[in-house]
Amino acid sequence: MNSYAISAISAILISFLITLFLGKILIPYLQKLKYGQKILEVGPSWHKSKEGTPTMGGITFIIGITIATVICVPLYYLLSDFYGVNATETPLMIIKIFAGLGAAFANGLVGMIDDFVKITKKQNKGLSPKQKLVFQFAITGLYFLTIHYINLQNGVTNLTSVKIPFFGSVDFGIFYWVIFALVIVGIINAANLTDGIDGLCSSIAFFIAIFCMIILNLLGMFGLSIEAAALAGGCLGFLFWNFYPAKIFMGDTGSLFLGSIICTLCIGSGLHIPLIILCGVYILEMLSVMLQVIYFKISHGKRLFKMSPIHHHFEMLGWNETKICTVASIATCVLGILTVLLVTYAM
Repeated sequence: MNSYAISAISAILISFLITLFLGKILIPYLQKLKYGQKILEVGPSWHKSKEGTPTMGGITFIIGITIATVICVPLYYLLSDFYGVNATETPLMIIKIFAGLGAAFANGLVGMIDDFVKITKKQNKGLSPKQKLVFQFAITGLYFLTIHYINLQNGVTNLTSVKIPFFGSVDFGIFYWVIFALVIVGIINAANLTDGIDGLCSSIAFFIAIFCMIILNLLGMFGLSIEAAALAGGCLGFLFWNFYPAKIFMGDTGSLFLGSIICTLCIGSGLHIPLIILCGVYILEMLSVMLQVIYFKISHGKRLFKMSPIHHHFEMLGWNETKICTVASIATCVLGILTVLLVTYAM
């Protein structure tokens, strides 16, 4: 095996095993602390039976992914030197990888604060939407400053150009910062909205990570690809505890982290449009909420969906949670294949 394969497989295994092990420890500990999810008028009525399930489980895969990335990205560069293979990325690219991981970690911390407030106050509302948005935009702004500084140091001058399939590079100018800050924060919160049934958010994130790993490997961005491998391993380890019937929920701690790390993997590698395609299911979840609110207002109280986000609509139609996760995962795989084709042949 070459240095990339060794490092990527190691990242998957380390992240998977740490997440799996921490789940076994954290679940009884959170139960002892009575850090259970409070269900108050959110989702279908039968979700009330889930009340008391431990939350903040995202801590498990945040630790697993972080440790795996910190070990395996440098391992790749060390093994590349050992085998006499020149790594395609400069040391500054390693900083970009850890800048993305830092941004995801910061968003996870915001989610943890939100979860803690919910638990201590025994309610579904933690930080206000305005407070979360302020933190998220601030973290996104710092991330942008970091990666653009790195790009400048690498001699990249077209900082606001975006590769669009079939059209080539388009320079967004000053609008780049606004548009893609909104995209990142939107996807982070879309992932949060998707975390409404057992295994849904983490199963989608797992397949997004797999396709990110493939695409980044094809582009020769091996360090970022190894980080994506760590993400896949962490999601898989968490699904062992989170798939229906869930023994633990990831909480905002996990969903904000997942949304953020997916965004930084793609934005950090210049895959702005592929990010939007890969996260299509997350975005659909967010759009369903927005359309429900708009339709409710203009129709004077009528509903477009039986319940939003849209996964609850399918629940109300009689779909079980496993079926919804399966269909969402298949849809993400279709979008992933489409993205691979676009990156390979149209960008």
